[in-house]
Amino acid sequence: MKSKIILIGLIFFVFTGCIGITSKGIFGTGVSIALDPRSLGTQIDDSIMQKNLAARLLLRDKTYLLSVSTKVLDGRIFLTGRVNDPEEKLQITKLAWETKGVRSVKNDIKLKEDFNFQQSAKDLLITSQLRTALIFNKKIKSNNYQIDTYKKKIFIYGISLTVEERKEVINEAKEILDVEDIIASIVLVRDLRIQKN
Repeated sequence: MKSKIILIGLIFFVFTGCIGITSKGIFGTGVSIALDPRSLGTQIDDSIMQKNLAARLLLRDKTYLLSVSTKVLDGRIFLTGRVNDPEEKLQITKLAWETKGVRSVKNDIKLKEDFNFQQSAKDLLITSQLRTALIFNKKIKSNNYQIDTYKKKIFIYGISLTVEERKEVINEAKEILDVEDIIASIVLVRDLRIQKN
């Protein structure tokens, strides 16, 4: 009886976490379910993988909730954020690889440094400028992308319908002033394991 209650609670937690009430989209990847080229099953698998990894990171260290960001697209895990030492970075990578169903892990976690308000404001401005450029570019489905900026480096995650769209996104990022590097983790629809019909 106790195991049934736990199972029902777990199912309730997973499915209530999938409801789109934030700007990140229904499954937390920054992609809207209606416009996402992944199959519904793949979206659910990615969401479960992301929540599983986030829960295991939280159990390991509560500070990871705010300092480490995880994104899952088609079984590929992308890690960003800041940690105190290199050992933590390796442990987080290990946890990501231990996630059931993972296909690859890209770790862009950096070591923590003293907080710099000016740098954080500049990073926010860069993110806002790129987000605006993607919205106004008619060749790009802007809601298929999530953008993070850290120390003038832009991290772009998402799914492109075509190679041209991917190039267009990267070109828009290159147009932003003061950007030092662009790390694009953009998956093409044709490379997805399972696609919508």
